[in-house]
Amino acid sequence: MTFLGIDIGTSSSKGVLVDADGTVVGRADVEHATSFPHPGWVEHDAEAVWWSDVRALVRELLEGRDQPDAVGVSGIGPVLLPADGQGRPLRPAILYGVDTRATAEIAELTDELGADAILRRAGTPLSSQAVGPKWRWLARHEPDVYDATRLFLMASSFLVHRLTGEYVLDHHSASQCDPMYDLDAADWAHDWAGTVAPGLALPRLLWPTEIAGTVTADAAAATGLRAGTPVTVGTVDAWAESVSAGVRDPGDTMVMYGTTMFLVQVTDAPARHRNLWSTRGVAAGSFTTAAGMATSGAITAWLRDLTGRGYDELVEAAADVPAGSRGLLLLPYFAGERTPIFDPDARGVVVGLTTAHGRAELYRAALEGIAHGVRHNLEVFADAGGPASPRLVAVGGGTRGGLWTRIVSDVTGLPQDVPADTTGAALGDAFLAAAAVGAADDVRAWNPVVDTVEPDPGARALHDEFHRHYRGLYPATADTAHFLAEAQRRADR
Repeated sequence: MTFLGIDIGTSSSKGVLVDADGTVVGRADVEHATSFPHPGWVEHDAEAVWWSDVRALVRELLEGRDQPDAVGVSGIGPVLLPADGQGRPLRPAILYGVDTRATAEIAELTDELGADAILRRAGTPLSSQAVGPKWRWLARHEPDVYDATRLFLMASSFLVHRLTGEYVLDHHSASQCDPMYDLDAADWAHDWAGTVAPGLALPRLLWPTEIAGTVTADAAAATGLRAGTPVTVGTVDAWAESVSAGVRDPGDTMVMYGTTMFLVQVTDAPARHRNLWSTRGVAAGSFTTAAGMATSGAITAWLRDLTGRGYDELVEAAADVPAGSRGLLLLPYFAGERTPIFDPDARGVVVGLTTAHGRAELYRAALEGIAHGVRHNLEVFADAGGPASPRLVAVGGGTRGGLWTRIVSDVTGLPQDVPADTTGAALGDAFLAAAAVGAADDVRAWNPVVDTVEPDPGARALHDEFHRHYRGLYPATADTAHFLAEAQRRADR
């Protein structure tokens, strides 16, 4: 038996073919473009990116191999893709919290429904991550598109609809559609959904561990998959990644090193907090608390392009720079920030620059600044009732090379378990597909921990002092950042 997992990411899509004991027998990835049509707008073309990637991945993975016994999918989220009754996209998908266009609608809906009521019912304050305000933005600014919309799709549910014809969404993804989902009831908040997106027919809800349907004849012809193959309902990529890493017990916390930094902590009850996202989990009835930074790997990519140097060279140079980056401190809010400050107009800051600093110090300062952002989020997790010393599991492309993970452990003072496969959203999808048909029950047998990154106790005092200044840097610069964000908008207009 084999199982296919496909994940749609921000900058690339990945696929794996896995046998019943968890051995990866095929792996493929496809890079794709992300569109930034205006400041604060971040979009994907679902046809040219999502569906094209899936067809390319399936063709590559199945060449010379047997058909999979089940398929699992995941994708970036939460996103808003309006589609017609046949699932044809009506405009590019509006992406998750990095898209900050609906600022006015966030404030408007918070005022209408009440901040306290939203926190109690939906579990999370409205922010750029929330889908509800983006629906209101669409109705206000693109009414023809809104009026033509018949289906509300995300990356994973778009793939499921294309493959099976089913109009479904998983509970976790739905719980990020604030304020349209009732966290305690585990169902759509139909009255609020009607206020936010009147007339919208909401998808049927399933858990990510359930089968949504089977591959249709049309989808088989388009992809090469066998008609009748079971397909799971799918979920958001970070939660599929947490599955692959064995993050399943209360206190387990995934730290995902990618274009954006993402943290998912399993909880035994909703942990409502104004500076975090409280959501439903992957397993039926479960809960998670999540945090997400707007830029992390995106900053290292910016430095790579700015300096014209490759990652390997930059990492090697930064590794020779002592902790503290020779007196540099970076605030990593290069695209605003999601948790824990929920400020789309925050901006990046580098303090301490002199002519003696070069690309090595800047690159290390970026890694350390992101690590301080991780520590800040973990501190808020603890404020929300999480453990003071959670079990961290490191995943994502940024774990390669080891420098970034060592810096995060040194700054947080916490060890990090590293599983054998650290780029595993697609692996998590394949596992969910296997579990859904009764062929697997514990992902840790598929993807065991192979290393643990231990913090350097000798660096703790220095990082503690830098962290105190990091926590003070945003309040000290917020007014200037907001002024500059508005100046950037005026310049674009």
